[in-house]
Amino acid sequence: MVTTGTMRAWEIGVPGPIATGPLRAVERPVPEPAAGELLVRITASAVCRTDLHLAEGDLPPRRPGTVPGHEVVGEVAALADQVTGWRVGDRAGIAWLRHTCGVCRYCRRGSENLCPHSRYTGWDADGGYAEWAVAPAAYAYHLPDGYPDAELAPLLCAGIIGYRALRRAEPPPGGVLGIYGFGASAHLTAQVAIGQGARVHVLTRSPAARELALSLGAASARDASDPPPEPLDAAILFAPAGDLVPVALAALDRGGTLAIAGIHLSGVPSLDYQRHLFQERTLRSVTANTREDGRALLAHAATHRLRVAATPYPLDRADRALADLAADRLTGAAVLLP
Repeated sequence: MVTTGTMRAWEIGVPGPIATGPLRAVERPVPEPAAGELLVRITASAVCRTDLHLAEGDLPPRRPGTVPGHEVVGEVAALADQVTGWRVGDRAGIAWLRHTCGVCRYCRRGSENLCPHSRYTGWDADGGYAEWAVAPAAYAYHLPDGYPDAELAPLLCAGIIGYRALRRAEPPPGGVLGIYGFGASAHLTAQVAIGQGARVHVLTRSPAARELALSLGAASARDASDPPPEPLDAAILFAPAGDLVPVALAALDRGGTLAIAGIHLSGVPSLDYQRHLFQERTLRSVTANTREDGRALLAHAATHRLRVAATPYPLDRADRALADLAADRLTGAAVLLP
C-alpha cells in the first residue's frame, strides 16, 4: 500500500518570533486519505506570509503540531471512496480553502469564503511542508499545463488571493491600479491586471521588487511612501502594514476603492474623513477565497502565461525559507521542493 511508511515534515511547535525556531522537523506516518479525499505525493509547496503569521503566533493555532503550507502541487497517488473526477497520476493543487458547510446563508449565496464553518489547509489540517498530504477532492484543483510544479505552487494562494483582491478593488476597464507591496501575490496580480488592460503603478520599499515590477510591465515603481504619478482608480494593499492604509486611500481618485489583501494587518492609524474617505472612496477587506476564484485564476493562467518569480529551497530548509520571508530577503515566492 502506497500509504505505508513515514515521511519528512515540518510542524509548528511553540509559536513565536522566527528567531526562536517555531518550526521543527519531524518524522510522521504517511497520512491515509479518508472518504472523499486524495492522497497526494508533494512535488512543490510554496511559502506564504500566512505561514509566517501562524508560526509567529499572529494567527492563533487551531491545533497543536500542525504542518503548515497551503500552496501545494503534487501527484495523486491514491483515491479514497466517494472521490469522482480524479485519477491516480493526475497533477493536483491543494490550496488554503479546505472545507465549507454548503448550507449556511453565505454558502448558498455564493460567498463560501465567509462560511463560519470553513476550514483551512495548514491551519485546521496538515499542509504542504511535507512529502505527502491528503486533501478533500472537492476542494483540490486541476492544474494548467505549461508550468513546472515550482511555478504552479504560488498560484494556489498568492495567485488566487491576489485575483480575489483584484476583483474586490474593481478597477474600471482600462483604469489605473496601485499595488502597495510587491511580493509573491502582488507580482502575479500585477500581471493579471495588466493582461486585463489596467495601467499598474507599484509602490514598495524594496528596490529589487521595484525592478521586478518594471520588468513585468508596471507603468511605474516607486517607494511605498511616495505618491503615485497619477490618481488611482483602485488600489490593493498586499504589505501587512496598517500605516499604509491612509497613504493608499489618499492616493485614490474620486470613487476609488482600496482592497486589503492580507489575513493579518498591523494597526491602522486614524483616518481623516475628508482626505481619506469622502468623495465615495471605499475601503474593503479580502477574506480567503471561493473555489470559483481559484478556478478563474487558473483558467487565466492557462491562457495568459504568467511569469512566476520562484526561489527553490529543499524541504529540509523550510525554516530558512520562512526566515528569509520574515526578513524580506525574497523577491517573489519561496518554494519547497521535497
